[in-house]
Amino acid sequence: MRALARKGRSAVVRLYQGYERRRSRKAPPPTTRQIRILLLHANGMGGTIRTVFNLASYLAKDHDVEIVSIIKEAEHPFFPIDPRVKFRHLDDRLKPGLNPLRAMLSKLPSRLIPKGEPAYHRFNLWTDLVLTRYIRSLDTGVLMGTRPGLNLAMAQLARPGVITIGQEHVALRSQAEPVQELVKWRYRRLDALVTLTKADLRDYRETLPKQPRKLVRIPNAVPPMTGEPAKLDAKVAVALGRMTRIKGFHRLITAWQTVAAAHPDWKLRIYGAGPQEESLAQQVEELGLQGSVELPGPTSDVGAALEQASIYVLSSRHEGFPMTILEAMAKGLAIVSFNSPHGPKEMITHEGDGLLVKPRTNANLASSIIRVIEDEKLRRDLGARALETARGYDPDVIGQKWDKLLAGLLARRSGTRARRSPASTNAAQDSRRDAETAVAAGDETGPVHARPAPVEVRPQSP
Repeated sequence: MRALARKGRSAVVRLYQGYERRRSRKAPPPTTRQIRILLLHANGMGGTIRTVFNLASYLAKDHDVEIVSIIKEAEHPFFPIDPRVKFRHLDDRLKPGLNPLRAMLSKLPSRLIPKGEPAYHRFNLWTDLVLTRYIRSLDTGVLMGTRPGLNLAMAQLARPGVITIGQEHVALRSQAEPVQELVKWRYRRLDALVTLTKADLRDYRETLPKQPRKLVRIPNAVPPMTGEPAKLDAKVAVALGRMTRIKGFHRLITAWQTVAAAHPDWKLRIYGAGPQEESLAQQVEELGLQGSVELPGPTSDVGAALEQASIYVLSSRHEGFPMTILEAMAKGLAIVSFNSPHGPKEMITHEGDGLLVKPRTNANLASSIIRVIEDEKLRRDLGARALETARGYDPDVIGQKWDKLLAGLLARRSGTRARRSPASTNAAQDSRRDAETAVAAGDETGPVHARPAPVEVRPQSP
């Protein structure tokens, strides 16, 4: 029976591969006119969402841009978005509806997204189905992923006529080992992989046995903000970010206890929300810092929050390319940051446009903050040079790098399109796995019935 089942499955896969070859021959020519960007939750808040909105706004000047959100758990976007950018939500969780198939699959864990992906718990078998159907519905244009799970799915499922670009907002070394193993083998199928830092670019070059057709670093651009540069006369230090362990806000509050003892007239404001919000408030109370540390919640007006401060503090355990540093630089704040080996270390010149502190050393963080508080000349010099640094991340400067990448990918694809097919693009084993995945998950253009449960995506093996 097992041998018969294997033969039957092989026959289905061969039929599907033949279907794929026929469809690829009829596909429209490659184009960069349409750009779709995959996001986990476009209506949420976070650095990745803000930077994607920023990029989408720039690209919308010359392209038809759509942000495709896998889930929808808030009615409206938290951050402002260019009206030229379109939105699509694949799983609207505000309207569960009466679909019995959706109700059943939403209770089952994802088979498409690897378990080591930080957002694995946000996906399920229903999101596997709708994401697979969406990716397989595209014949041409550009499809961009913004996190490992989405990049891996895109590399596995995108049709040959689609130009695929993976964006990485988190360092490769910080990914779980199983995810890194998948990255090594699947990312080679992408047309391009874009990293934010030189360190991460180097890691990918050293780690991937076979690299994507284009591996390039393009940092984030400074997003538009309200107001003017900070005057640096407010006795306020500020931090922004989602209240999770990685942001190290517990360490920052501990360090601030030393700062508050030396300078009780200064305040620390931590903007954000998240799972640690309650425990952070409890820590503030236990340390007796209620009058010195404020937790005002999240803000969509980052410019106003930064303009009302003089010092920006980044206490994260590790970061990819923290947008908040760019935003603080653009406001001319004096920056004190843990010396994370990727983003902060590349973005900040120690003693030039900010101060870098040995990671996870609360005493050193406190002493550096105190130093900036007590030395007004240093504070203003750091802020002035930060403004100069921020100009190198102007949206037009960064946007031109994206224009060049897209033009190069289109030229390459136009010249090689006739030679590409699902069977010849990569190894036969990869092609077979993709066909199995698409057949099992259900292709929107093929017969899809109420049997998506046998999805055979196995992210544990490369």
